[in-house]
Amino acid sequence: MGGGVSEQRHVDLILDDDGHLAKPDAWAEPTARLLAEREGVELGPDHWRVINVARDFYRETGVSPSMRPLIRLVRDHVDTELASSLALMRLFPGSPARRVARIAGLPRPDKCL
Repeated sequence: MGGGVSEQRHVDLILDDDGHLAKPDAWAEPTARLLAEREGVELGPDHWRVINVARDFYRETGVSPSMRPLIRLVRDHVDTELASSLALMRLFPGSPARRVARIAGLPRPDKCL
């Protein structure tokens, strides 16, 4: 058999009742891609920047950012043009803070519907 070796990675998604990763420590980029696919979100560079700032916040505080803190984080650490509810809804339709938390492998934010 010639050619390159095809490596396929298997990722088990163990989710809680709200669709969030049951074990946030099990998160990795391939996991995020699968979670995004489940959410109907195609990840681009801006998505990753928001996901990473949310994960950094969680690492520092132990809390998933709800919408207002997420907007502040994006304004302060990502891009002021993305720092609005409308801009985040374009990237993460529906409930952006909750969708970011799901894709980022974080627990459900406390103040999300």
